[in-house]
Amino acid sequence: MRRIPIRLRLTLAVATGMAVVLAGLGLLLHVRLQADLTRAIDMELRSRAQVVTAGMRRNDPSVIAAGGNLIDPDEAFAQVLSAAGAIVDTSPGVAGAPMVPPAVLRSAVRSPVSLTARVRGVDDPARLLVVPIRTAGGSLFLVLGSTLGDRNEAVARLTLLLAVLGPIALIVVSAGGWLVAGAALRPVDRMRMEADAVSESELDRRLPVPEADDELSRLAVSLNALLGRLQEAFRREGRFLDQASHELRTPLAVLKMELDLAAAREGDPEQLREALVNASREADRLVRLAEDLLVLARIQGGRLPVRRVPTSLSELVDGVCTARRAAAGAVGSRLVCTAMADVVPVDASRVRQALEDLLDNALRHGAGGPIEVSAEWDADLVRISVRDHGSGFDPEVLPIAGDAFVHGAPDQREVPEGGGLGLAIVRAVAEAHGGHMELQNAPQGGAVASFTLRAAAWSGNLASIPGHPHVE
Repeated sequence: MRRIPIRLRLTLAVATGMAVVLAGLGLLLHVRLQADLTRAIDMELRSRAQVVTAGMRRNDPSVIAAGGNLIDPDEAFAQVLSAAGAIVDTSPGVAGAPMVPPAVLRSAVRSPVSLTARVRGVDDPARLLVVPIRTAGGSLFLVLGSTLGDRNEAVARLTLLLAVLGPIALIVVSAGGWLVAGAALRPVDRMRMEADAVSESELDRRLPVPEADDELSRLAVSLNALLGRLQEAFRREGRFLDQASHELRTPLAVLKMELDLAAAREGDPEQLREALVNASREADRLVRLAEDLLVLARIQGGRLPVRRVPTSLSELVDGVCTARRAAAGAVGSRLVCTAMADVVPVDASRVRQALEDLLDNALRHGAGGPIEVSAEWDADLVRISVRDHGSGFDPEVLPIAGDAFVHGAPDQREVPEGGGLGLAIVRAVAEAHGGHMELQNAPQGGAVASFTLRAAAWSGNLASIPGHPHVE
């Protein structure tokens, strides 16, 4: 089931709130009006009681019958009752029975009592006031009454008025809420239409930002920033695919050429062997490039998954250096490798790959000088560094050197060896271990490339690792 639109939900919320307010206001007015009218009747009865009481104390023969201008037979009536509840004097309309029972008289001995009751001979409910009177002949009670018909009619008229005007006010407020909600959401709708118009061919389009500094303007700014990041991501992805295709095309073309030459040199074994060696070298380059691309493809949420195992730093560094000594000798370089004999939990294969990438980069750009490799551990931080004595990094490239397919200057596209993924792999491995990559030029010349790994010290020694030989 589809959700209710926001505009309708806002309107319903306004209408519900207004209905609650109108109902509460109507109830308050109803109760207040009824209480005020009842209080006015009580005051009128007290005023009449004072007049009648004063007449009775002057020993008027029949003050109730004589006070025609004080007791209106259509709206008000009175009785004088004895302490036992017998009628001593009464208005004609209520002469059939005492207006209050003896129990009420007993409660009114000390102070007047007001109450609402039904009186025989009166159609509407009546408001009664019982006043004790002390005379020379004994205690009497004056009971004054007034019908509540006028009060009830006034309350009924108010109720009818609220019943008619309340729904009208609710409709008007709901319509206003609908219009206000539409006006408030109109900028959001414009942003939605503009967002729908954004496509891969128009990633530079941005949403309109309202002039007011409010939630909508901040939302537009955030969405524009998101579009900017998406545009940059698409740009980087396109550049990555373009350069990956370029990097794959070069060794494939060389490999095909060498294979074609090998096929054409059937009578010369030496030339055939040379062509096969070159083809094998290009195949190795393709394998290394495919492995690097696979590592980058496995990055999930910006973090490469790692499997930590207890690893000896010295054995890891010595293994990489041993494998690269022949390549170093071929370019006239000498490897100087030092590492602490600590055992730390890291992903050995990933760290080895990152170190190999740094070392290969140093061999390509070290200008035949010595290359220094070091690995040390301090607290929970492992730092692995490779320094060469070549020309160093181009200052313009340092901020983006960790991106894929970055070689030398930003506009350089051709590189003799390597796919341009090495430093990107190093950065991914470092960040996967909670660390980072650092690239800088040494003050005495050359480049220093290093990466750090977060890893607590492994408790125990190498002999405690299953299947690991004891090291003296």
